[in-house]
Amino acid sequence: MAERTSRRRQGREIRSGRADGGEVLLLPDPDRPDAWELHLEGAPQSHVDLADPTRLAFAYQRRLGHVVDLCAPPGAAVTAVHLGGGALTLARYLAVTRPRSQQQVAEPDTRLTALVRAWLPLPEGRLRVRGTDARQLLERLPEGAADLVIADVFAGARTPAHCTSVDFLDLARRALRPGGWYAANVTDGPPLAFLRGQVAGLLDRFRHGALTADPAVLRGRRFGNAVLVASDAEIPVADLRRRVATDPQPARVVSGRELADLTGGAALVTDATVGASPPPPPGVFDR
Repeated sequence: MAERTSRRRQGREIRSGRADGGEVLLLPDPDRPDAWELHLEGAPQSHVDLADPTRLAFAYQRRLGHVVDLCAPPGAAVTAVHLGGGALTLARYLAVTRPRSQQQVAEPDTRLTALVRAWLPLPEGRLRVRGTDARQLLERLPEGAADLVIADVFAGARTPAHCTSVDFLDLARRALRPGGWYAANVTDGPPLAFLRGQVAGLLDRFRHGALTADPAVLRGRRFGNAVLVASDAEIPVADLRRRVATDPQPARVVSGRELADLTGGAALVTDATVGASPPPPPGVFDR
């Protein structure tokens, strides 16, 4: 494990260490005694409340939490694959809201995982963190192995190119059981060229899709997060819309013809044409 040092923040210890991705900081939440925010190379990556893992502080994580809630009947166990680990916020959420679920997490930064395990103990349950790349894990999964695949893959503040193509989506779809759900956290800013390409791929590979994001992001006024949802089964868009409307940071939900129009005729992104997601402007971290 990387060497750690300690400082103080409002009377509580700030922990720091080194991971493959750079400097890691664990900052205490000033409003919650058992809550922490994980930063990697200065960018906030995850927020975890050990006393209440169902409390999702980041807006995009709350939206992914709604996907977890809607993908199966309340409380029903699911088999979930998380592509990207961080502090395992969504895995912790799912372990509490859907006990007996089986979960796998792909997190190639094993030094980061070691720090997270030491600082933020994982819940009991069927949760395995694998020190492997997201795409490599998908390639190894049996066909139809998962009910839910959540992609939140970032190297620094950008999604790596090999995890942005329709070829990557094909692997995720192959891993899903019939009617399973795929969700992804995507970041982009004006003119939303990257997001449009991701939506085009989603609609090409799945029968149904939806997107939820801050209205300002969808209007191309600022850089931010968009959560994409897809399935070959019907998505309860009305339920999703009701849930995000009551969040502390309300979001829009786009589906159907409106979602297709959002692509603006964007070409499908293949392994031959991929690029990483755009970097955020300096000082902007909406994740």
